[in-house]
Amino acid sequence: MKQILTIILIVFLGMQQGFSQTLAMVRENGVVGYINPKGEYVITPKYRKGNSFSDGVALVLEGKKWGYIQADGEWAITPQFDKAKDFNTGVAMVSKDKRWMYIDKQGKELKYATAEKLYPFVDGVAFIREGDSVGLMNAKGEVIVKPQYRVIKRFHNGYAKFSTHSGLWGIIDNKGTVVIKPEYEGIGKFINGVARANTDEFTYGLATKDGFKKTEGATKIWNFSPDGKYTIARKEELIGFIDVNGKWVIEPKFVKAKPFRNGYAAVYNGEQWGLIDEKGAIVIDYIYVDIDAYKEGLVPVRVEKLWGFINLKGEEVIAPKYGITASGLSGFFKGIVQEKGFINGLAKVKLNKKWGFLTPDGSVLGNTWYEDAKVFVTIK
Repeated sequence: MKQILTIILIVFLGMQQGFSQTLAMVRENGVVGYINPKGEYVITPKYRKGNSFSDGVALVLEGKKWGYIQADGEWAITPQFDKAKDFNTGVAMVSKDKRWMYIDKQGKELKYATAEKLYPFVDGVAFIREGDSVGLMNAKGEVIVKPQYRVIKRFHNGYAKFSTHSGLWGIIDNKGTVVIKPEYEGIGKFINGVARANTDEFTYGLATKDGFKKTEGATKIWNFSPDGKYTIARKEELIGFIDVNGKWVIEPKFVKAKPFRNGYAAVYNGEQWGLIDEKGAIVIDYIYVDIDAYKEGLVPVRVEKLWGFINLKGEEVIAPKYGITASGLSGFFKGIVQEKGFINGLAKVKLNKKWGFLTPDGSVLGNTWYEDAKVFVTIK
């Protein structure tokens, strides 16, 4: 019996590996290809342009036409489009002969009667518009929200903020269900079951499915990060942190701060950046020009204009000589948070105007630098 179970497990794991692959888009000698986490080319560079894999396929430009390739480099849809967007939930938006349309993964046009003007699918939904009102349809072309709102913002992990024509904001999910009623003058992203919100210009707190939790003294609150149980809030021009109940857990005493990631947050004292733990205690002293998110045992730190990596003891692990795509405050404040630093054992960095991937010991993946590179994506 044990032998049978072992064989089944081996077959299952083999199937799992067969159905998933991790690739990164890179540009070398002016053309685009795709490498695996060992630095080996799985798809040889030959395309003029290319996107990261999305929904199992990658959008690439061959000659003057766009098409879609599979993870093995074979064509899913041969190049035939003048313009195109990434696939999402089995649907992509493409332009051919100056006409935009939706297609499926066989390249067949999907004729959705509700689509007067086309919008790309994100998180399984696309906007539909009638006059000055917007609604939603799903990937089957079914209207799940009739056009009735002034605006619906871009979906993120299944949720989006929306505004009524009266100017009040709420949260809707990608099934068309209103999660938080439109009762707020302003609202943020719905993360960890809450969204930052304000009922007027003086009252800030957190909105949930059950109502509003005021944060005493707050004059601004930022979005939670996906893995953060605290978020940034401002009080009397200083920055502190609140929990998902809107309560102050680290009193405002910083000039600037970045979100908590994996139990630590970067903070600024007006001159330099340091790192604190969830109790507000200083872990890395205020000695750096900038600090980014702690991940996989390493902290990206900036010395003058260049970035390196230290551990939580403050010891240098990788010397500061690189550019990195650090998330920074501006992107965070605009709601644009991208994964930076080490991700699954690799960190995308820049040196001498070229991009490569560092391993935790500081070596360069494949000892190769590329004209351009995107982060690795797991394809299922």
